[in-house]
Amino acid sequence: MVWLLIVPAYLLGTFPSAVMVARSKGIDIQKVGSGNPGASNIARTMGTKWGVIVFVLDGLKGAIPAAAALMLTHRPSPLAYAMVAAATVGHMYPVTRRFKGGKGVATLGGATLVLQPLLFAILTVGWVAIRKTTGKASLASLMLTVGFPLGVALMGGPGWEVTTAAALGALVLMRHLDNIQRLLGGSELSASQSE
Repeated sequence: MVWLLIVPAYLLGTFPSAVMVARSKGIDIQKVGSGNPGASNIARTMGTKWGVIVFVLDGLKGAIPAAAALMLTHRPSPLAYAMVAAATVGHMYPVTRRFKGGKGVATLGGATLVLQPLLFAILTVGWVAIRKTTGKASLASLMLTVGFPLGVALMGGPGWEVTTAAALGALVLMRHLDNIQRLLGGSELSASQSE
């Protein structure tokens, strides 16, 4: 019966953090900047403070299901990762907004904080370093999608956890295919550009 928690995890993931924050300032976030309803586009369009707020809200969408699962299993478990996957899919493909959502980085990051706090700290340092040196939030985010499963493996996670982490990373990576094309073409927006 506990697997029924996957449904509320997905619904939590659909909570439109970026859309609501932008709307409170009279902005349609899907029509400005990159058009992505996520923390990076909010920061680029409205300022760092608002981007941080959205990042935290989106992160909670991954952290809450992960924490709920840990309360039941007392360790990272298939249930925890299934709930995190559901929340991440809900964030990226929300049924409430015609399946047009964010890219899942913050949601997966929030889950990592709960399930793998040391790895979260390491990846956060890497994200900040790459963003500051390159000015590309998307490039820093791509590092996270690769670093997450690698980190789980290097920290001795069991095979199922490494495989699941890789699948989650691949899911988020797929949502960044446009960013990858723009990075290769030299047209990717920097963290400070709005258009």
